[in-house]
Amino acid sequence: MNRDRLPSRGWLLALVASLLLILAWDLSGLDLWLTRFFADAQGFRWRESWVPRVLLHDWARTAAVLLLPVLLWDAVRPLWPGPSRAARGYWLAVIIGSALAISALKRMALTSCPWDLAEFGGAAQYVSHWAFGVRDGGAGHCFPSGHASTAFAFLGLVMLWEPYAPRAARRILWVILAVGLVFAGSQLVRGAHYLSHSLWTGWICLALALLARIWAPRPAGSPASGVTRG
Repeated sequence: MNRDRLPSRGWLLALVASLLLILAWDLSGLDLWLTRFFADAQGFRWRESWVPRVLLHDWARTAAVLLLPVLLWDAVRPLWPGPSRAARGYWLAVIIGSALAISALKRMALTSCPWDLAEFGGAAQYVSHWAFGVRDGGAGHCFPSGHASTAFAFLGLVMLWEPYAPRAARRILWVILAVGLVFAGSQLVRGAHYLSHSLWTGWICLALALLARIWAPRPAGSPASGVTRG
């Protein structure tokens, strides 16, 4: 294993710090408190609103799916100089794998969505997603947030471009974080997810991206020596 493939100290600090913050949020019990701002006994008033449901959910998911063929084409016939074809293909696989991993975790989860809670017109009782094996009386399969992975799964792009264009990679990172948080907010107000569901999706995708970096193809160039075409 080459040391240059290991995550940097900054990335590891970000991973640990974000984990501690999410755990603190979980322990605070504020998930349900925050959710109550957007609902009453009749349900979530923005559940079917056009902006969160159509624009930020349906259309955004479609845009993410349409981006995958672009990345596939880039892996076959690179659109920009920099990483090798092998690296582009590898990180595309990581992006898809991260989304599939979140989907698999959701299928196994017993946690129901906020809109399933009895106090919001459903039938479930609130049960922490840490209560493994405990059913809440709802439909389940709502942890972590699959929609947030529509943004956070693309953290692999940051890892792909960081050795070649660090400034561009940072910009990609900020865009992904911003879009991911917007998606988290849209699902929160709809009652589709608690905030923690989206935060955990982001953390899991980051952890998978950093883990995948260990086996990533060696960078073929560097900012100091000049980039290479795939």
